[in-house]
Amino acid sequence: MLQSFLEKDLVRFESLSENTWQNAIKVSCQSLEDQGIVDSEYADELIGCVNEFGPYIVIIPGVAMPHSSQGSNHINGTAINLTIFDQEVVFDEEKKAKVFFTLAAQNPEEHMENISSLSELLMEDGLVDELQKLTNIDEYQALITNY
Repeated sequence: MLQSFLEKDLVRFESLSENTWQNAIKVSCQSLEDQGIVDSEYADELIGCVNEFGPYIVIIPGVAMPHSSQGSNHINGTAINLTIFDQEVVFDEEKKAKVFFTLAAQNPEEHMENISSLSELLMEDGLVDELQKLTNIDEYQALITNY
């Protein structure tokens, strides 16, 4: 799975000029938008979901999984984008993330497949810690060989 992010040009390393979770979500959607997988309204939809339901997208310490509810009109394809920020993004006192896996899926089955695959990946011993330490694509490529 890590290799496929790289092959599909869906890995980014970013520094936030405005370190807010809203800005982080917008940045994490950019590659998906650039490739036409989502439209320009998708990030706003994700922000609206977090505003409504709270920071449910921080699935484990250090990792966020921005995704929308089923039936989004702003999704044109299925993909997962990986964005690693140079500093932690704070959602609230307890929920913080540096690694964002942003999901887009055209239907509920693909959405569940993405979540399942990502969950399996994140269970790999030590992977989350390693991802949080990465600062560039060369380090990412080296990490792929271990996982």
